[in-house]
Amino acid sequence: MKKPCIEADLVVTLIPLLESTDQEMLLHAGRAIGRICYDNRDLQEELVKVGVISSLVRILTDYAESEPLVHVDLLALCNLADLDTAKEALSKTKVAEQLVKQLRRAENHERLEIIFEVLQALAENDDLKVQLVEAGVQEVLSDILLRLQGNSQAEDTCIVKAASDLIVSLLLGDGNCIRMVQVGVIHQLLDLLEKHVESGDVSVQHAALSALRNLAIPVVNKVQMLEEGVAERIQALLRSEMPPVQFKLLGTLRMLADGQADAAEILGQDPMLLNRLVQWCDVKDHASIRGEANRLLASIVRHNRSQEVVKAVQEAQGVKHLVSMTTSEHAALQNEALNALAIASAIDLDTLEASFKESQLVQSLHRLLQDDNTTPEVKYNSMSLLCSLLNSGDLRQEIEEDKIKETLEQLCSHSNANVVKEAAATLQVLKGEPPH
Repeated sequence: MKKPCIEADLVVTLIPLLESTDQEMLLHAGRAIGRICYDNRDLQEELVKVGVISSLVRILTDYAESEPLVHVDLLALCNLADLDTAKEALSKTKVAEQLVKQLRRAENHERLEIIFEVLQALAENDDLKVQLVEAGVQEVLSDILLRLQGNSQAEDTCIVKAASDLIVSLLLGDGNCIRMVQVGVIHQLLDLLEKHVESGDVSVQHAALSALRNLAIPVVNKVQMLEEGVAERIQALLRSEMPPVQFKLLGTLRMLADGQADAAEILGQDPMLLNRLVQWCDVKDHASIRGEANRLLASIVRHNRSQEVVKAVQEAQGVKHLVSMTTSEHAALQNEALNALAIASAIDLDTLEASFKESQLVQSLHRLLQDDNTTPEVKYNSMSLLCSLLNSGDLRQEIEEDKIKETLEQLCSHSNANVVKEAAATLQVLKGEPPH
């Protein structure tokens, strides 16, 4: 029957009926339009063009308490929400406010699923994301996570996952992330993880962990999350033996430590965490975990800069892993390791000297300087670290025996001005001359 209805332009005839104040009329017109246009993109685009969006939002606003009308209206929005033209039209209405209102009063799983489907589609549009957060969707999502926490029914788990996924989608820019943390979403996510880390519900874990990591990026969030003991709760979750969970948790801790001396100190003075990190730095089967563990170790040293943390990393036998990280195939990781080692050696070279010799740091640095494929920044940072090492008599002897002086002289004619400048400065220190 659909084809004759389409050919007879019945949809165009039905559209004005959506302006009726008769609820029965609205219900039948809405159902008819929905059935005719289902799975027909051209007709759906036509509907948007003739202004059906404003009619649907009006019905949702004026008849928010009418279960049958709301149901038909949500189904219609669900069919149209994937269209960019529909999202554009919806961004000019108060739909975010109305959907959050419906999400708050939704009691059955079917209604929640439809609303989540619409919200997930709308969250692809930046303007609508902001409107949803302004309408307080994060508070409602937080309440839903809290309400369903501890429920193990499959349909509850689906809703929890949908809520977690939506939180991830809504994390647009620092502003939204900050508001999410302020309303306490972070603790609902952690509660969720603590439950699902044991049950092994991977989909919920993945969504919650992605949200957690994004929430830890804004500086103001790092401070609040630290004050609320989030770092400690994440460490407790690291008992999980699931590599994807470990990887994302390590990444979240690294985000928290980034630029935060307090966080780096908390993590750097926890012997259990450091020992675990060192084990992960050696793990053969999971390169992603190995890389993240090394990066977190480097981050702890770089951002805290205290003698206690340097000593703790040394005692946990983490120094050799930082030295090994300088030879990574990724320049970013090489620079993180070189900076961490330079900071550590400036703080307490005496403590580190034996580890540096044992792990052949001097020889590694020389190879980096000799290699034409080494980036200018890595060469520069390698020489900065060499300058620190020259303060040790034993390491100075190694540097001289390895004939690094000749390599430095060659680098004085390098194409990169910063490399040339640092090579000249390092040569001066090597010769015992005061820098200009």
